[in-house]
Amino acid sequence: MTDDKDVLRDVWFGRIPTCFTLYQDEITEREAEPYYLLLPRVSYLTLVTDKVKKHFQKVMRQEDISEIWFEYEGTPLKWHYPIGLLFDLLASSSALPWNITVHFKSFPEKDLLHCPSKDVIEAHFMSCVKEADALKHKSQVINEMQKKDHKQLWMGLQNDRFDQFWAINRKLMEYPAEENGFRYIPFRIYQTTTERPFIQKLFRPVSTDGQLHTLGDLLKEVCPSAVAPEVFWDQVVASDTENVLCLNSRDHPQIHRMVDALSQRIREHLEEAEERQHPEKNCQSDLKEQSHWV
Repeated sequence: MTDDKDVLRDVWFGRIPTCFTLYQDEITEREAEPYYLLLPRVSYLTLVTDKVKKHFQKVMRQEDISEIWFEYEGTPLKWHYPIGLLFDLLASSSALPWNITVHFKSFPEKDLLHCPSKDVIEAHFMSCVKEADALKHKSQVINEMQKKDHKQLWMGLQNDRFDQFWAINRKLMEYPAEENGFRYIPFRIYQTTTERPFIQKLFRPVSTDGQLHTLGDLLKEVCPSAVAPEVFWDQVVASDTENVLCLNSRDHPQIHRMVDALSQRIREHLEEAEERQHPEKNCQSDLKEQSHWV
């Protein structure tokens, strides 16, 4: 893993230029200017939008403010989905910046879970980490960690501290030298064309005859249509418990080669972070130069 630190950093520091706009029916005392932010793909909306909330509350009366929530083109954004996953599912074909609408009223009870505090986000995140380790190590690694290790892992994510996070997370990525990988590869397949939220099943990194499985092997087993020659992959998103890999072979021929990559190695690179294959990523360095990006 040490040899791959540059890759891990690139994954961690992925950003999405975003423009937050207050919903037109919200009552304000003066005009609410849009707020621009570079969102970390590996985090959660309700974890990184305190500045957004404060910005719009300045132009509103206290009695008109309730729980904040976000939507994109009429779709409420689930706070317990990583930001990168939300973008890839809903807006990957849209021009940047990503335009998100901010609400303080009419919370969509049927579509979203309430998020009253960051403690709720932490509980969700740690639950996902524990679920993944149960598949990888029978929960042995996470159970052997001290409470301070769990806290450091969480604080690394919350404060966007790569080194702080990976000092602990690397332990979750280790396995005995005599083994070829984890017991099972934690993953989820998100499909925007189906009502089923995601596909998740047991999948070993090594076949019964000792051959290392590839990403293509995983997709063939759990989502055969994704690798059929006549089907493009634009609507398939492969994700681990927290992370996402969006496959768009129509725009990126290298994706065809990527399916031959070992699923174990991909998992190691994307553990508790996420990566995508979209041309928009190349825009990030230019947008960082604009003064209104926070």
